[in-house]
Amino acid sequence: MTSTDHNLSLRNAAVAPATLLGVALVCLLAACHGAPPPAAPPAVVVALPVHSDAGNGSTSVRHPVEVTARYSNPVSFRVPGKLIERRVRLGDAVKQGQVLARLDPLDAQKQEAAARAALAATEHRLTFARQQLERDQAQSQQNLIAANQLEQTQDAFSTALAGRDQAAAQWVVARNSLQYNTLTADHDGVITSENADTGQVVAAGQPVYGLAWSGETDVILDAAESELGKISVGQAATVTFPALPQQQFAARVREISPAADPQSRTYRVKLTMTQAAPAVRLGMTGDATLAAAADPAEPDPPSYTVPATALFHQDNSPAVWVIDGKSSTLQLRPVKVGRYSDRSTLITAGLNEGDVVVLAGVHTVFAGQAVRPVRPLFDSQDNIDGAAGPAAR
Repeated sequence: MTSTDHNLSLRNAAVAPATLLGVALVCLLAACHGAPPPAAPPAVVVALPVHSDAGNGSTSVRHPVEVTARYSNPVSFRVPGKLIERRVRLGDAVKQGQVLARLDPLDAQKQEAAARAALAATEHRLTFARQQLERDQAQSQQNLIAANQLEQTQDAFSTALAGRDQAAAQWVVARNSLQYNTLTADHDGVITSENADTGQVVAAGQPVYGLAWSGETDVILDAAESELGKISVGQAATVTFPALPQQQFAARVREISPAADPQSRTYRVKLTMTQAAPAVRLGMTGDATLAAAADPAEPDPPSYTVPATALFHQDNSPAVWVIDGKSSTLQLRPVKVGRYSDRSTLITAGLNEGDVVVLAGVHTVFAGQAVRPVRPLFDSQDNIDGAAGPAAR
């Protein structure tokens, strides 16, 4: 073997391992590029199955209420003047005819005295005119005076009589004005407001006090237009107050306003308590549960109450995210909303019993996304009262 052949053999032996290494690297890279990427883990979402309000045993409508007197009115003077005395204060119980306040009566007293004096003067003139008429009538019968003189005497008597009647009426007005300087209660009741201070000059009809009449009280609530079909006069209700725990009071719907409030667009509903409850005081707030009037012939479609945070809007249409039970992916479900409230939404169409609805983070997910539902941190009852209603069961 020559030296040239020996060098070529050594060179081939050195190149062979490098070639094998290159081929292995190429195969390895080809294998890496051909493997599929690992799947993304499912996103965690807060979700719960929904249940219809009727299926949850909720056959009633609940509203916040306030206790008010059935009759109340502002109390005011019928004449203007300076307020010099107030005899009652806020919260005082008053009786009919009790003096509540007084105005400065000086001017009214002088006007009454002047009217009384004018009445006395007209009565004297009337007495003189009557006596003159009697004399002239006697003389006329004896043809001692002319007929026109008797007519003048009769005219003077009629004028004096009319003047007396006018003065008497003016005296009555002046006397009433003097009495109007004293403010009295028209009914038994409770003072609910003070609207004028001692020393203030008040106008006629300006409220000085607010008076709530004693007797029957009303429990008032404001119902939305969509709820009027479930409320009727005579419908039974149960009223509770946080100030009176563990107590329930029976009531009935007494009156439903025929027109909506121009600002809130709600209808005022008045309940009357079936039994007197001295513990229930004016101004108390609570909740009234109205028994829903069920119609077996035409049952209402199922409705579902979900938190307000569960509602998503697709363009201008409301929708919710529903988790598909088979693929655990999200589907955007269009729904129909029956009522909005501060913390919950009533869904009247678009959901089925048991659908798992995403309750929060609806703007951070997308259709077809794989998710893993978890329950809310709070107890289900907290969700019912605070946000979700019967959906969080």
